[in-house]
Amino acid sequence: MEKLLLQNTDLTVSRLCAGCMGLGGGWEKGIPLTKEHEKQANEFLEAALEQGINFFDNANIYAYGKAEEVFGRVVKAHPSLREKIVIQSKCGIRWVDDPPGSPQRFDFSYENIMASVEGSLRRLHTDYLDILLLHRPDVLWDGQEIARAFAELKKAGKVHYFGVSNQNRFQMEYLQSFLPDPLVANQLQMSLLHNGFAEVGISFNQNSPTYPDGWEGVLEYCRLKGVGLQAWRSLDQGILSGGDTSQAPENVQKTAALVKQYAKARSVPADAVVLAWLLMHPARIIPVTGTTRPERLAADAKSLEVTLSRNEWYRLFATARGSEMP
Repeated sequence: MEKLLLQNTDLTVSRLCAGCMGLGGGWEKGIPLTKEHEKQANEFLEAALEQGINFFDNANIYAYGKAEEVFGRVVKAHPSLREKIVIQSKCGIRWVDDPPGSPQRFDFSYENIMASVEGSLRRLHTDYLDILLLHRPDVLWDGQEIARAFAELKKAGKVHYFGVSNQNRFQMEYLQSFLPDPLVANQLQMSLLHNGFAEVGISFNQNSPTYPDGWEGVLEYCRLKGVGLQAWRSLDQGILSGGDTSQAPENVQKTAALVKQYAKARSVPADAVVLAWLLMHPARIIPVTGTTRPERLAADAKSLEVTLSRNEWYRLFATARGSEMP
């Protein structure tokens, strides 16, 4: 597995990041972790490491904390594992009734950031997070409050690097103005079908009805400042690589057929072609995979063996857009 040194860090990570949201038994509340959940997590980590993946993405909310907890049990059972992997987690989303009577919301307050990190460290059975991301923008966020939390967490050795998720260029730039250290990551929804990051580069000044507001300058700012780009839902939940497209729009059906054609020509799984499309971007995007199944992780890893031509990359993009290029 190809690896890269994240800019502004000393972290060397795999080109694919293994997402942990599927661990812990899902999103049903009140169901305790079982030996089967632990077995799943152990097999997931073993399979990821076997493929050369050393980068793992979590969040304090995944499976209501159970994803971190079961991941942490595997780490605790294998103490030498911690130094071999890069653990990233996220905070900032708060569910309904947390605490009772409160609405679902976003919370970048000093108190919530600090409490969230303490909870993640406890569940993950680790003394530190390699990277902490602010999960979704909080309308009421205060830069000085966030900077205070980050400074204390770094000084205490509890978080080494910080980043964001789902933020536009101006949000990142404004937050960065309060911070002495550079943000090192922005995790965004990017994929063949969720392709606003690419669309903005060709539809500017074209009066395009599909112009993706909010994407202006995001990739350029991140590339200029050394902010690593990560893609969540990078496989479009499998719709292009074997999912049922019978009721899907025409562009989705045609894109799935083209993915299948390119995969067959290379004797690789369809997932590999979908991820290779993201990997080819010169911004060095790191796709976050969502599967916990060893065989799917192996299929995803094949993406590093796929080289698309420029014509093939643009044909996939044009097909996924579903309209004529400007």
